[in-house]
Amino acid sequence: MKLVELIDFFRNGGSFEEFCRLELLNEESEVIGIFMEMPLDIDNELRFFEIEKTGGRLEYTDHGINYYNLFDFYYFLDTVEEAGNDQNEAISNEELTKLLYNYAINDA
Repeated sequence: MKLVELIDFFRNGGSFEEFCRLELLNEESEVIGIFMEMPLDIDNELRFFEIEKTGGRLEYTDHGINYYNLFDFYYFLDTVEEAGNDQNEAISNEELTKLLYNYAINDA
């Protein structure tokens, strides 16, 4: 799944609980990180890991693939929700993808 697809899932009514079931994640985890395959590129695949698995590291290797933690799911969900308010609803999924990606690699 790519970042734009993740945004699309939640902007089209997907719930956190449903997502966790689909991705076999523990929704009771303290934090679930959204990781991107390295080297970073906006169209790279994402993976999702519980903090209990990653130990809170920014970089994590799973099955020989290196990933970088873009942000946690709570930040992501807040941003998607805010992007859907009246003032921001004109923001497309592609624009929101670029904003989130740029935030993750430049400002975080």
